Amino acid sequence: METSKLPEIEVVYHDITVRTLEVLRVTRVTPRMLRVTLGGPELAGFIDRSPADHVKCFFPEPGAELPVLPRIADDGDGLEFPTEPPFPISRDYTTRRYDAEAGELDLDFVLHGKGVASVWAEQARPGQKLGVAGPRGSIMVPWEFDWYLFAGDETAIPAICRMLEDLPDGVPAKVFLLVDDAGEEHPVPTRADAEIVWLHRDGLAHGDGDLMEQAVKSVEFLPGQPFIWIAGEAGELKPIRRHLHRDLGLNREYTDVDGFWKRGVVNLDHHEPQDDDDEETAETADPADTTVTGDNG
Repeated sequence: METSKLPEIEVVYHDITVRTLEVLRVTRVTPRMLRVTLGGPELAGFIDRSPADHVKCFFPEPGAELPVLPRIADDGDGLEFPTEPPFPISRDYTTRRYDAEAGELDLDFVLHGKGVASVWAEQARPGQKLGVAGPRGSIMVPWEFDWYLFAGDETAIPAICRMLEDLPDGVPAKVFLLVDDAGEEHPVPTRADAEIVWLHRDGLAHGDGDLMEQAVKSVEFLPGQPFIWIAGEAGELKPIRRHLHRDLGLNREYTDVDGFWKRGVVNLDHHEPQDDDDEETAETADPADTTVTGDNG
């Protein structure tokens, strides 16, 4: 592919909206992944432009019916949060599916028995309320690259599944999905010529091991310009980022390696820069309250 013809990746920003949505149904995708379908009148006008679009979810306090929500800033640019309690309880989630005609929004939650989002999802029932803000922006990746490499853990699987659903017929894709065991595998529809490999921790703790690193390093690159999208635990991704950027010298614009969560950190801000060398800094917390599923848990 000639340099002059390289695809352009566009970032589109949206006016942010805060919504209170209702649980319509709850579906078990795998033993440890739950899909919550949301709807209600306030879902009208929701924006869904890119497979990696994500929203900020606001959860009710235990025993409360409604979540505490921020307000739109007076200048319309961003959210304003209360300065006194009660404070909003939020986590970021990738949109798994949006059906404007049906009025439905799907979010996938990883169940790990701890953390605000996982605990809420496990007890979610039709009629319960959840706050949703965003998406704030969309990264528009054109499906014009010669081939694609996707890899990620449970937090990345919703976005990767959407990318695979969107890829045109026959486009080559190499895919690595990291889960606990074979019981977490599930169908991944795609029209692409996708080689999908499930990686199993088989007892390893989330954030431990180098299964994804070794899988990515084993990839035999195809001819032409790839687009690479990898997400998961920040510590696990650092050597992968070094390999792609330093060892292989790949164009950073086309290699998106995003730490969605970090073990021991509550609600990691994955929008912060994540360099090849520098350790991400964030307030550590009791692991029992850690958001170990980042954008999706």
